[in-house]
Amino acid sequence: MRNFTSLELAFIGDAIHTAFVRNWALTKFDKPINNIHKICSKLCSAVFQASVLDLLELTDEEKEIVRKARNAKPKHQAKNSGSAEYKKATAFEAIIGYHFLSQNDERLNYLLNKSIIGGGTNAI
Repeated sequence: MRNFTSLELAFIGDAIHTAFVRNWALTKFDKPINNIHKICSKLCSAVFQASVLDLLELTDEEKEIVRKARNAKPKHQAKNSGSAEYKKATAFEAIIGYHFLSQNDERLNYLLNKSIIGGGTNAI
């Protein structure tokens, strides 16, 4: 794997996490698509992703990815979160992107499932 920047890892991690959440919501709920979209929006928000990051037990390698991603300088900020939450969400997405690109499927699936179950879906 080439050396991706933290923001590149977060870019792909955001897409992977969003696809995972959408697939989960479509199979879990029998609701109109607008309701499913609202559920997915909450689970993919910077606020929710930041809360998930706080729950994870990270490896030393993942802690380093988090450190770099939180220190990255994105060109924009999320609409509905503060700077600290946005940086934590970027770090969470970077971990997802790292494991996806490294083809660490077992750890990736664990983290994605943890983002739904461990993140507390009572938020939806």
